Amino acid sequence: MFIEEDVHMESFLVQTAIGAIKIIAMVYDIITFPVYLVLQRPWKRRALAKRQKAKVIQQDATSITYRGVDPPGEMHVKMLQNNIDTLERMFEFVTKVHSTKRCIGTRKIISEEDEMQPNGRVFKKFNMGDYMWKSFIETEYAAACFGRGLRELGQQPRQNIVIFAETRAEWLIAAHGCFKQNMPLVTIYATLGDEGIAHGINETEVTTVITSHELLPKFKTVLNITPNVKKIIFMEDQLHKTDTTGFKAGVEIIPFSTVVEKGEKSKMPGCSPTPDDTAIIMYTSGSTGTPKGVLLSHANCIGTMKNFCDIFKIYPDDVLIGFLPLAHVFELLAESVCLLTGVPIGYSTALTLIDSSSKVMKGCKGDASILRPTCMTSVPLILDRISKGINAKVNAETPMKKAFFKFAYQYKSKWVARGYQTPFLDKILFKKIAKLMGGRIRGVMSGGAPLAADTHEQIQLCLCVEMIQGYGLTETTAGAAVTDKFSMEYNVVGAPSSSNYIRLINWEEGNYRVTNKPYPQGEIVVGGATVSKGYYKLPGKTEEEFFEEDGQRWFRTGDIGEVHHDGVLKIIDRKKDLVKLQAGEYVSLGKVESELKTCPVVENICVYGDSTKQHTVALIVPNPQHLDEIAERQGLKGMEFEELCTSPVMEKAVVQELAEHGKKCKLHRFEIPTVVTLCKDIWTPDMGLVTAAFKLKRKDIQERYKNEISRMYAS
Repeated sequence: MFIEEDVHMESFLVQTAIGAIKIIAMVYDIITFPVYLVLQRPWKRRALAKRQKAKVIQQDATSITYRGVDPPGEMHVKMLQNNIDTLERMFEFVTKVHSTKRCIGTRKIISEEDEMQPNGRVFKKFNMGDYMWKSFIETEYAAACFGRGLRELGQQPRQNIVIFAETRAEWLIAAHGCFKQNMPLVTIYATLGDEGIAHGINETEVTTVITSHELLPKFKTVLNITPNVKKIIFMEDQLHKTDTTGFKAGVEIIPFSTVVEKGEKSKMPGCSPTPDDTAIIMYTSGSTGTPKGVLLSHANCIGTMKNFCDIFKIYPDDVLIGFLPLAHVFELLAESVCLLTGVPIGYSTALTLIDSSSKVMKGCKGDASILRPTCMTSVPLILDRISKGINAKVNAETPMKKAFFKFAYQYKSKWVARGYQTPFLDKILFKKIAKLMGGRIRGVMSGGAPLAADTHEQIQLCLCVEMIQGYGLTETTAGAAVTDKFSMEYNVVGAPSSSNYIRLINWEEGNYRVTNKPYPQGEIVVGGATVSKGYYKLPGKTEEEFFEEDGQRWFRTGDIGEVHHDGVLKIIDRKKDLVKLQAGEYVSLGKVESELKTCPVVENICVYGDSTKQHTVALIVPNPQHLDEIAERQGLKGMEFEELCTSPVMEKAVVQELAEHGKKCKLHRFEIPTVVTLCKDIWTPDMGLVTAAFKLKRKDIQERYKNEISRMYAS
């Protein structure tokens, strides 16, 4: 009785306080409105957001083609004036311009020490110092030496070479060393299992592999299935000596620094590539089968760099924090643009990124706090986690703080939608959240998968950043379309980039046609300078997905899009993800997953639809903390995670959570799964259930969980 009264009283006090804050905010708005109106000129922001961004250059009953209307930016023009048409020329040009400026930085690890945790367990943590920097001259010199060192070891121009390593400074040095000697760089994700690694190595017939201290031990088994490999070059560790024993006989294991030293003494000339030469054979993440090697020329890479330069405004104090895989075309080209524009890159890892990261010693700062970056690249998976982290922290606060945050968020959202900024509110609340990433982040670019509108808005508002979303594929060298910084929509991917065309073609099976109202819809076909020559050693697949028309290269993406009145593209479906249910409704599995991933209890999700049934089902990897919270509400407190995952009560409770969340996300009732299975195992690339880029491998997941799917449909 007394407890209920206390709760009611607390709720009354919170509502009264928030009501008072709303009155104060209203008075503040009335007083400051004329000042903000004059200083911020929101009508200009709204006009820029609504301006025409692309125009129709071809149209008939089955297709429509768009081209961006914005003129080339300053750096794009400079690249044309200076004939920068290869990655080698790009690096030589910027080295002359920026010479002694900071280029790439690595955090110094002083020691690795045992640290006792509150639960009595001992973990090894890093005691770290400041960033150690190489200038542009030093970086370019190291790359030139590494390239010559490879030649001294017998590697020839136009001979493929594999790089299989985590993102770090040496990765970029090695890549540019290879570009200078016209050696196609074969990139393989560091998270791949032995078979995936061997596939890339064997298919490209490489004899030399560049790897790292951490990944070198994998080759004790991989070398048994990669007979062509004769040399492995490893990037050294700051603290530990690398064990080079126990490897297959006849294979040389060589330190990275030794290759650079060989190059320093060498008189071997460079071998400059042409724009049409292959710069990279980049393996796709393989969500629909065996990874395919995509041939990316120097001209493709330069085309995407021009695209990115036209989107971003660079400031003198900009710094990028690099931690996404450089084996992903999006990160590699984003970092290349940083080199081109003189933006220093400080490298990090997920284990040391922020103060609370798992390898950061108590009392030591995370990389972001030391580097204080202004820009970062990310993928929706990471942004969803940041978003959930913000929500979890807010929900753990007192009712008053929680209510104030909700009010502040809605207040800022309302004013931002009108074209205003909220400097006072940012200072007292949101800038504190932004300190998580060092406090200076102004721009975040997301790519690799669709970003949920809720996550996009929350990151933009809470971190006080310009949130830019890009659309592209490995086959289009990443950025085929990019949102601009003035965009006020959260569910679009922008207009065609300056080097590209976007075409929609009818897909009759899904009822997507260019004649649809209010917007033309269809399969997205990308054309232009960034479109790849095709797949390595797969002429049939290349002919199926690529084509030439009027001297232009085109790629059929398999994605379904619509283009709005202002020329901006929205991804609405994917041909391979579309399921027609028994009652005739179409369900886009990828779209549903993208929305439901933002539900707090969902760590990962695969939605399955059987066309002979009237509803979908879902396999869910649950978030343990949120699962415990739901369990407590269901009276199941104290049960182990594995027990909760098999509990029918918990399955029904999670279905209810999904239903409520799906309704908020404006999903149709038939799209929301009505039965779920809670999976105890986290899906990793090693399990073969997700790709190295953490995209779902649907067929593999369905095969592994076929009994669970049958059970769900039988229930």
